[in-house]
Amino acid sequence: MSPTTLPAGLEHGSVTFLGAGPGDPGLLTLRAVQALANADVLIAEPEVLDVVRTHARQGVTVLDTESGPDTPQLTVVDGASTTAGAPASRDAAHIVMEAARSGRRVVRAVTGDPGLDTCAAQEMLACAAAGVPFEVVPGIAAAVGVPAYAGVPLRDAQGADVRFVDAATASERLWSEVGASDGTVVVSSTLDSVGAAASELVAAGRKPDTPLTVTIAGTTTRQRTWSATLGTIAQTLKQAKVLPSPEGGRPVIAVVGEHSAAAQREQLSWFESKPLFGWKVLVPRTKEQAASLSDQLRSYGAVPHEVPTIAVEPPRTPQQMERAVKGLVTGRYEWIAFTSVNAVKAVREKFEEYGLDARAFAGIKVAAVGEQTAKALVAFGVKPDLVPSGEQSAAGLLEDWPPYDPVFDPIDRVFLPRADIATETLVAGLIELGWEVDDVTAYRTVRASPPPAETREAIKGGGFDAVLFTSSSTVRNLVGIAGKPHNVTVIACIGPATAKTAEEHGLRVDVMAPEPSVHKLAEALAEFGSRRRAAAVEAGGPVTRPSERRPGARRRRSTT
Repeated sequence: MSPTTLPAGLEHGSVTFLGAGPGDPGLLTLRAVQALANADVLIAEPEVLDVVRTHARQGVTVLDTESGPDTPQLTVVDGASTTAGAPASRDAAHIVMEAARSGRRVVRAVTGDPGLDTCAAQEMLACAAAGVPFEVVPGIAAAVGVPAYAGVPLRDAQGADVRFVDAATASERLWSEVGASDGTVVVSSTLDSVGAAASELVAAGRKPDTPLTVTIAGTTTRQRTWSATLGTIAQTLKQAKVLPSPEGGRPVIAVVGEHSAAAQREQLSWFESKPLFGWKVLVPRTKEQAASLSDQLRSYGAVPHEVPTIAVEPPRTPQQMERAVKGLVTGRYEWIAFTSVNAVKAVREKFEEYGLDARAFAGIKVAAVGEQTAKALVAFGVKPDLVPSGEQSAAGLLEDWPPYDPVFDPIDRVFLPRADIATETLVAGLIELGWEVDDVTAYRTVRASPPPAETREAIKGGGFDAVLFTSSSTVRNLVGIAGKPHNVTVIACIGPATAKTAEEHGLRVDVMAPEPSVHKLAEALAEFGSRRRAAAVEAGGPVTRPSERRPGARRRRSTT
């Protein structure tokens, strides 16, 4: 950006033209994320806002460029949107200029790359004319990113030429040029006009049997790709029942050419062949509990949807917890055992209430069940002394817990902060090993409020492809607050006890984790999806999601 003399009132205002990429939020650049985090105003079309909004800071004003003059602005607060005011004009350049003139840091986000966006170019010229400083953060263009996600390299070892064509603005001369060449042509078009673009290329000299791929909703979990030729693409889309369609105007990327590896797409389709590609998976846990699990599901191509089935509340009588925490400071305990993240949170909150920190654990041995519990302790500043070497459960912890030895253990007491509905397994096992146990209710678990009506309808109507049950209580609570999942939904359970509860509620269990771990459960679901996909391919049929089965279709019992 060249130095600019700013008019009065613009000393601190600036605009960042930012490329949001073709649709996958993971394709945002590091610079883009940094710019979004510092923005005072975020301006974009609705589909772009869906990609970039999560990276905006708290309090940013969000403006939708497609809204009318009476549509409220939005301000993001703690990830939610609240009404703030109304834009003065539908003209994006006007909105950008007005925001910059107020002295704020403006981010104007566009699909793909700003350099290929005609509106962004006009807005940059307006900034330059008004002396508003601006910068450009490049993004991945759809014409490049979408073929990569579709498994269609644009060049081969022979290094063929690659031409890019926007079908909406291409002249007859341009069609003639690309039709006369033998290089790869990447055509930006719409679903209902891609057939016409193919005809233009044939008329310009390309052979009708030239390979062609067409991708819709590229780089998202809604992506779908068809392979055909220039001469057959119209019939292929008709047979796939996507045309005619009300959504025929949706943008697509078509790749044409012998050198584009379209013929090898079956081997190179890495994205759409993920084991759970496009599956909508219900995770009955809070966002905090489900974070790593949801990330794992996304890596398999799934779309996780978190629905909390329990809520955590303080104990009805806090005195017992207060005495136990004071006992930690006065040296009453040799051990403290945490069996959940919620137990760590409860103790930490009580510490903060008394002005204590992790130093209060000095001289006390700390045990933890589960990876997430251990991580919560480390975040608190406490490294666990004991984590089960085998099964991550109370039974697994007892297998590794040392018996009380009066020679080596000066104190014989264990502090066990836990939920009000926890089982007695750990308490009984510790007593058998010779320890005295202060079994303290640190928090209560209560049934969560029902999810929104549309979520309840999706659960009962077969809108979800799978649901992960991580405990018997998640089965009971989900059925209680939202109803029983539809019979086409794949039911995955973390272990035999959870599976038994699911069956008692009339659910057929398709998947069970080989060991009681949420990550092993997700892995088992991915293996189930992979086998299901392989069976469909081997049978020569289409690869569909469970929710795409015919209503009322009976599921086969899984051998998983």
